[in-house]
Amino acid sequence: MGTADTPAIEVRGIVKRYGDVRAVDGVDFVVPWGQVCGYLGPNGAGKSTTLSMLAGILEPTEGTIRVAGHDLGTEPLLARRALGYVPDSGALYGLLSAREHIALVSDLYELDPNATHQRGQELLTLFGVADLHDRRVDTLSKGQRQKVALSMGLLHEPRVLLLDEPLSGLDAAAARVLKELLRGLADRGAAVLYSSHILDVVERLCDRAIILSGGRIVADAPTSELVSRSEDKTLESVFHALTRAKDVEGLADAFLDGTSSTQRGAK
Repeated sequence: MGTADTPAIEVRGIVKRYGDVRAVDGVDFVVPWGQVCGYLGPNGAGKSTTLSMLAGILEPTEGTIRVAGHDLGTEPLLARRALGYVPDSGALYGLLSAREHIALVSDLYELDPNATHQRGQELLTLFGVADLHDRRVDTLSKGQRQKVALSMGLLHEPRVLLLDEPLSGLDAAAARVLKELLRGLADRGAAVLYSSHILDVVERLCDRAIILSGGRIVADAPTSELVSRSEDKTLESVFHALTRAKDVEGLADAFLDGTSSTQRGAK
């Protein structure tokens, strides 16, 4: 996959500005080969923006990104060849079928079409959508589209995998398949950057967690270490403490009390 002195992902001082707003504000981290790294934060923290920059879709305002040893700014094609990216939106062409997506990926990465077709069918079978391979993507359900998107992201056997809310829309069986697959890929030396709001899955799956708040990293440590710092030994409580989340239980109780009062008044 790579050498110990050439990390899978190396991010140095990246900033992304939109006018006066810093969506990402001086982020630094390194992901070694063989690691599943959780990338967490509340809405608007900069997670998806970071992943879009790592995928080469957005250009950093400042800073550098290296993927598999290749500078994304000066060697974009080499960096992207090492990458598999599944964005939150699913990045598929609605008028194409899964079979046609397989052919497209094969052409883009200059892969052997026969081998790619076979691998594509294996991935679609793994996620339970092989029987839908000739249907247009825009006729599929959200979960089915997500399964196709994940299959396409894995089709070219990427050494570095970027996932943004990968469990979105998946049923329990497909979610389990994906988690087992990611763990197996990491055990074989691949690197995974995994962004999600489902913290209990991150806690079980990820070796390490990076937590963002306001575009900056507020924690970066092994997941087990972060969990051990909390009173109730959950990643969720650490996340809320570090991102200064409001008293969710208190707000919910107040809302429910208010709703009950309104209902009583209406009777």
